[in-house]
Amino acid sequence: MARSATTRTRRPAAAPPTALSKVPTGVRGLDELLEGGLPAQRTTLVCGGAGCGKTVFALEFLVRGIVEHGDPGVFVALEEAPDELAQNVRSLGFDLGDLVRRNRLRIDHVRLDPRTLTEAGDYDLEPLLIRLGHAIDEVGARRVVIDTIETLFAGLPNEAVLRAELRRLHRWLKDRGVTAVMTAERGDGTLTRYGLEEYVSDCVILLDHRIREHVSTRRLRVVKYRGTVHGTNEYPFVIGPRGLEVAPITSLLLEHPASDERVPTGVTELDAMLGGGYYRGSCVLVSGTGGTGKSSLAAHLVMAATARGQRSLYFSFEESPNQILRNMRSIGQDLGPGLARGLVRIHASRPLLRGLEMHLATIHQAIDEHAPAVVVLDPVSDFTAVGTVGEAKAMLLRLVDLLKARSVTTLLTSLNSAAGDRPEYTDVGISSIIDTWILLRDLELNGERNRGIYVLKSRGMAHSNQIREFLIARDGIRLVPAYLGTGGVLTGSARVAQQARERAEAQARALEAERHRAAFERRRAVLVAQIEALRAELEGERLEFERAMARARQEDVESQATEAAMAVSRRTRANATVTAPADPPPGAPPSRRARRARS
Repeated sequence: MARSATTRTRRPAAAPPTALSKVPTGVRGLDELLEGGLPAQRTTLVCGGAGCGKTVFALEFLVRGIVEHGDPGVFVALEEAPDELAQNVRSLGFDLGDLVRRNRLRIDHVRLDPRTLTEAGDYDLEPLLIRLGHAIDEVGARRVVIDTIETLFAGLPNEAVLRAELRRLHRWLKDRGVTAVMTAERGDGTLTRYGLEEYVSDCVILLDHRIREHVSTRRLRVVKYRGTVHGTNEYPFVIGPRGLEVAPITSLLLEHPASDERVPTGVTELDAMLGGGYYRGSCVLVSGTGGTGKSSLAAHLVMAATARGQRSLYFSFEESPNQILRNMRSIGQDLGPGLARGLVRIHASRPLLRGLEMHLATIHQAIDEHAPAVVVLDPVSDFTAVGTVGEAKAMLLRLVDLLKARSVTTLLTSLNSAAGDRPEYTDVGISSIIDTWILLRDLELNGERNRGIYVLKSRGMAHSNQIREFLIARDGIRLVPAYLGTGGVLTGSARVAQQARERAEAQARALEAERHRAAFERRRAVLVAQIEALRAELEGERLEFERAMARARQEDVESQATEAAMAVSRRTRANATVTAPADPPPGAPPSRRARRARS
């Protein structure tokens, strides 16, 4: 029996969710943190205490939008006059007057003084909305800033009305299709003064300005962002010559390029220890106690880059530029020509001059302006005077990530206060993010203090594990093989004494070998003489033997001849007996024939 088939109606496939549209802020580092920018056609609340940068943030949002993205804007100033705003941000490179004259920006100053206001009837934002709508229409604004929002509701005691009007304002801005930023002062235990604005906003960014160890630090945190993922940690930021900058975080994805190209260190023997030099774009740490030659090694790297025609940045946190030039000239590393050609720049400042984030922003700006191939920070251990070890490590991590992303070869020096007990240690705790770690050590022996160098680690390359003596001479750094004795590595006078002993031992061995050679030659001469005598004796015996053999052969020949003659004689006698005459009488002498026959 056949089964009856049931017809199923397919549901149409659900459309993929549309990603939240975002508007770039133009603030360096912030758009990466926000995964693209602020929510488009929605409201964002920027809150914080006095002096944390709320107004600067809002103005940069407007100016960057106009200049970089062509989005006209409106700034509603509830506290500062337009002239004051323009003057305050002129040092950041923002020319508000020019934007206003070109009809790209409208600054609307709404003066609201709670002392002069009297409450009559219901609170209504309609006049402000009409005024704001007119400003938006005048310039065709797509970005709007209201600074600061609590001024609108100063003296308003009814919280229900306050919440209703806030919602009305947010809804009105959304209906107009503009991306709005509102600034608000931080309240006591709340993000804002009234504790309501953060609830009706789609995105909330908290700015904080704190003082620690007499050093100011600004930090940013995204408290809330509807409809999208975002970073939730605190991120340091600075207000510098280029505006507001959030510490770069793009490299947290660990997508740095990795080059196989080698960069010479400037020291031939060190290049050999590393198999050709540092990798381009790698981070090198040179650590050691004071006076071991860290800055000298850094200067060699800068000089090598200058010789190749590449640019270098040298950040010094202990010595002035003139002092660096003088000290490096004494070891044959004259950085002056590189400075004159614009290939080398030296930035010198005390670490306490500014906070860690400001140092990071300053370095970042110098890198953008100079586009170096080599960067030196000497020493990074001084950053612990500005913040904690963790804060210094976090700042250096961001800096190293930035430099690696740009394939800049970086050399960091570190003064190790604990190197006596723990030489493989850094005061800032950055050894894990370093590609090549070179350790300089003091080697004390026989009442002398000498320098030693070895490669503690170098990722991705085969490197020497030897400890080499580190010499700083008038012509630069030289590395010499260290001698190994029963007491350890021999350097300095101990090495010289060991070399002298080895030379003396070599001479003694040479003399002993010469004595053995002379004795051998004498013995050889005696043996040669004996051999010659034996050869002469042998030659005499050979000659006597040959003469004896010659006599024997002669005798054999004569014997054979005699035998032949006798045979002939016998045949002759036999024939003679047949015809022989009568014998002579007795006493007569034999005849001549008879004598011949007998013979």
